[in-house]
Amino acid sequence: MTRKTLQDLFVHSLSDIYSAEKQLTRALGKLSRAASNEELSKAFQTHLEETQGQIERIDKVVESSGIRLKRIKCVAMEGLVEEGQELIEEIEKGPVLDAGLVGAAQKVEHYEIAAYGTLCALGKQLGLNDAVKLLQETLEEEKATDLKLTQFAQKAGNVQAQKAA
Repeated sequence: MTRKTLQDLFVHSLSDIYSAEKQLTRALGKLSRAASNEELSKAFQTHLEETQGQIERIDKVVESSGIRLKRIKCVAMEGLVEEGQELIEEIEKGPVLDAGLVGAAQKVEHYEIAAYGTLCALGKQLGLNDAVKLLQETLEEEKATDLKLTQFAQKAGNVQAQKAA
């Protein structure tokens, strides 16, 4: 896909994050099952539900903007998901794996925060006010999830992992 205009860049970026969210829905169940801490497992399940809502929001953005998504694969998310899978395969289930899963999940959140922040900025420039409202809502959810992961790591996750070492 050639990206010559801001509109092209917006459509490409939206298509990319749509692919990322779809990949994430498949990965979050694995993360939840791999977590030994019940609170962390539930957090992954909650984020799965949020992610499904975020996909629906992207569908609304597409509708309200009259654009058509491109069929592309988000290679960044593919790599992040692969990193999480490697942790699951290489580390025994327990607090150390949980700490690794939190770190992997935060990498995902930081990627999504950057992607949605960019989409909001592009959408504002293009005058896509309805789309920006929807994208901003998702951006705030991603920031909140990142904060929850940080709090989990600081309060319990990494402390338990240190004791397990």
